[in-house]
Amino acid sequence: MDQKKLYRTVEALASQKFKSEKEILISVLDQIVDVEYIEVNGGRIWQLDSTKSEYILLYQTGSLDRIESNFRVKISDYPLFDMIAKDRTVLGNETNEFLRGIGIMKYSASGVGSKLRINGKLYYEYLIALNSENINEDLRLTLNIIATALTSQINQFRYSYRANHLKADIDKARELQKSILPEHEYRFNNYVLFGLTDPAEIVGGDFFDYLEIGEETSILGVTVGDAASKGVSAAAEAMYISGALRMACNFEIKMAVLMKRMNALVNKIFEDDKFASLFYGELSQDQSGLFLYANAGHNPPIFIKNRTGEIKYLLPTGPVLGPTPNAKYSIENINFEVNDVLLIFSDGVVDSTNDKFENFGEENISRILTNNRHLSPKDIVYKILDELITFTKNGSYSDDKTLVVIKKVS
Repeated sequence: MDQKKLYRTVEALASQKFKSEKEILISVLDQIVDVEYIEVNGGRIWQLDSTKSEYILLYQTGSLDRIESNFRVKISDYPLFDMIAKDRTVLGNETNEFLRGIGIMKYSASGVGSKLRINGKLYYEYLIALNSENINEDLRLTLNIIATALTSQINQFRYSYRANHLKADIDKARELQKSILPEHEYRFNNYVLFGLTDPAEIVGGDFFDYLEIGEETSILGVTVGDAASKGVSAAAEAMYISGALRMACNFEIKMAVLMKRMNALVNKIFEDDKFASLFYGELSQDQSGLFLYANAGHNPPIFIKNRTGEIKYLLPTGPVLGPTPNAKYSIENINFEVNDVLLIFSDGVVDSTNDKFENFGEENISRILTNNRHLSPKDIVYKILDELITFTKNGSYSDDKTLVVIKKVS
């Protein structure tokens, strides 16, 4: 399951104009059931009644055994409810005798909205439960992303009337974000790097960084991140992640541990509707051109061998940061030879559309990279941007865009 694709699907479904939160939840659930690749055949929405410490059935759809309207379940009857505030999504065996009696044997639920305190414990305002042929870890990840996207849209619905930001605050945010970005061009041993970020609004959720590691800068960390929202909120998240990553790299932590800690930090610090993708790699003085990397749900960077033109995509080695608190991340590697090029980019590049609603896509990026790999990293970045600007001239979708090119020159 492509987590970012799923998030964008739910975000698009929920971003229409609605009159109430209930309309958002019902509309999205109905449409999720109809999306073939999500592989669910029904679902229910439950709403918390904090005065009675119960969840009440708000809506149900799909090929499910029907439950009577306003059916209620007591929080005290479901110990798993206590785990949802911590783990977001819970899968298990159904324990309610009535529900078991009508053939519902498995339990799946994920928290949506804010958390309310009842008798000293926290519970989500809404629960969304999906019905699937396979109640497994894939369904857990699917529910996590759906609940995250829904919570984000509900929060935007609630706060939309307060969306007028003071210009002075916006200007401060823009200057602060610019201050954390590195210089575009950078040289490290036999490598030349060039990076550029272009926010869709005044500030954005993309960032890149070059991280000098070791007393003699024997290792250079290179990272591109994308907070999954826009505007000031996304910029704040991006700055926090970037700052935390800079601090962590001072301690020369092993990469797998670093990614695991970053994930736990995002899960703990950010609200439930927030997550981020992150690509992190390390260049060294190793003569073999070794480049170690981890990819937390980010768009696969494109690595091209200059001699053969062969392309390799650096696929995710773990999920996006945030929704899955105990996720694990593996480490992969490539080897640079002279004039090999690595392009790291955010989804705002590939997802930008033209007037026919067609995405710019990875094929265009790969073509441009293949045809221009003999150029400098700076020229490669601007070649891509030139074509992207022409392609999207009358397009309807625009997101933050970030490009970083690494080239071994000797």
